Amino acid sequence: MADLVITAANVTPGTATGISNNDNAGTANGTITAGESLFLDSVSGQLKLAKADTLADAAFVGISLHAALAGQPIKYRTNGALNLGAILTVGQWYVVSPTNAGGIAPLADLTAGNFGTVIGYALTTSQLIINPIASGVAHG
Repeated sequence: MADLVITAANVTPGTATGISNNDNAGTANGTITAGESLFLDSVSGQLKLAKADTLADAAFVGISLHAALAGQPIKYRTNGALNLGAILTVGQWYVVSPTNAGGIAPLADLTAGNFGTVIGYALTTSQLIINPIASGVAHG
C-alpha cells in the first residue's frame, strides 16, 4: 500500500456522534500543509512533520488543519473527527508514515524497525477519527 493522497484544500474539521474534537496550536518548524501528521520537537518546541523512522519523529501530536511556513502559527487536531481530503477504507487503522515525513499510511505499511504510532481509524470513506496511540517501540 502507500500513503494517503490528501487534497489539502479538502481538509476540514469533522463531526461524529459521541466524538469530542480537540485542537491545539503551535509554531511550525518548516513548511507544513493541511492534513500532515505532526510531532512536537523537544529541542525547538516547534511542530515538525512526523515520520515512523525514529522514536522522536514518530511521537505524533496531531494533524495540521491548514498550511504554515517556518515560524508561523499552526493549528492542529489532536483527537476527534477530521475530514481528511483523501479516500479512506472504512474500519482501517492509519499510522504515522514510515516512508514520507508528514504522511499518513495504513497500518500494514509498518515494517521492521518502524516505530508504530497509530493515528486513528476511518469512520467513513472521508472521515478519520483521530485517536492516537504511541507504542514507543520499533515494529518487529
